[in-house]
Amino acid sequence: MSATGPPQGANSAPSGGSELELSTTVGAHHSSAPILKVTGLAKAFDGVHALDGVSFEVGSGERVALIGPNGAGKTTCFNLVNGQLRPDAGAIELAGQRIDGQPPQAIARRGVGRTFQVAATFASMTVRENVALALLAHAGKHGAMLAGSPAEIAEGAQALLARVDCLDIAATHCATLAYGTAKRVELALALAGAPRLLLMDEPTAGLAQGARAALMRLASELALRDRIAVLFTEHDMDVVFGFADRVIVLDRGRIIAEGTPDAIRADARVQAVYLGTPTLARNSSSLPPEGAQ
Repeated sequence: MSATGPPQGANSAPSGGSELELSTTVGAHHSSAPILKVTGLAKAFDGVHALDGVSFEVGSGERVALIGPNGAGKTTCFNLVNGQLRPDAGAIELAGQRIDGQPPQAIARRGVGRTFQVAATFASMTVRENVALALLAHAGKHGAMLAGSPAEIAEGAQALLARVDCLDIAATHCATLAYGTAKRVELALALAGAPRLLLMDEPTAGLAQGARAALMRLASELALRDRIAVLFTEHDMDVVFGFADRVIVLDRGRIIAEGTPDAIRADARVQAVYLGTPTLARNSSSLPPEGAQ
């Protein structure tokens, strides 16, 4: 698998107003039982606490942004939730079942999908072949690699491509895709496992403003329609405030604020630690993108 990198200069800060005008009301009313429940999560590296007693929940159909300055612990949190790291303390539950400490493959089987900051696809394969392979891999994880006939796999691939508006490029090799389109294909790959929880790691990194809006609108529609819990990290505050039902702010491994986008935008401590002045908080698209953690 190869990573499809963003074009040079595509991540520059846009000028003017935000193009993101997404509903943030439907997903806020999630069911009482959370899909993801994190309790007292802690992880240290060489004595430095990357996460220190972090607790939060994400409900079915809810879209939650996890933000903070570089080194705040966002990536560590993601890696703990999907099994790439084992926590030093705390618990992670998916739909009421403990998953902390399990390997990524087992957690994926339980219904956790993930997209990455840099889109990853098999460049030498077509879009349809990439999605079909993801479906086969998911079937194999359930001990049913040969259960689906070629026709069934092809039908499933077509259905996934339709969900992400990629039917018209099904026969296109991924190496030739525009970066924004590759991001949509990666979203289809993450959906192949029918996730209950979708982790999106800086989903709009490398995209121009219009492409950011289109990708997040698509992800939002899928989350709300299929009741997928979404936890995402993002440095573009237009995306955060236009897409999230709720925002969690990390700083030095601890949660310093949690609330609606409007509440977080107005929070004096968040402004001091991350957003800057109130003017920057209102016009957050002027903030330069930060590097990967």
